Amino acid sequence: MPVTDQQVATLRPYITGDAAEYKRLISQLDRKTDQEGWGALVAAAFLLAADQRFSSAREEIVDFVGSVRARSDRLADEIDPRTAERLIEYAALGEGDVSDVGAGVQHATQLLLLAAMVYDSQYDEVQLDKFIAKARSIANQWID
Repeated sequence: MPVTDQQVATLRPYITGDAAEYKRLISQLDRKTDQEGWGALVAAAFLLAADQRFSSAREEIVDFVGSVRARSDRLADEIDPRTAERLIEYAALGEGDVSDVGAGVQHATQLLLLAAMVYDSQYDEVQLDKFIAKARSIANQWID
């Protein structure tokens, strides 16, 4: 089942920092029927953001993860630095293996890092629309 408009609508407030709207919309997703599309959309957006943000410098990734964790105590607690670095290296550089990282941990870490990458990118509305549309297209290719 392809990514739905509701899943896309849920991603937008998350990555733009509208926590109340995100909570409202995420509560409307069905854990069972929306799991595949939502997971693919988040993973595709994470891959796209990481690919756009990082070159081949591992130090750049380590610095980014450290800066995100330093933004709040909550982020420092919720983001395992090594896991985060590995996920970005895999997405942006095509290096490493993340098969030992559980799906739930991958998803949660990708969401947190995705929001930070989008925030740092300072997209305007048109750029954000294009970013989300491209992520949706990638996710739909994976699902098909």
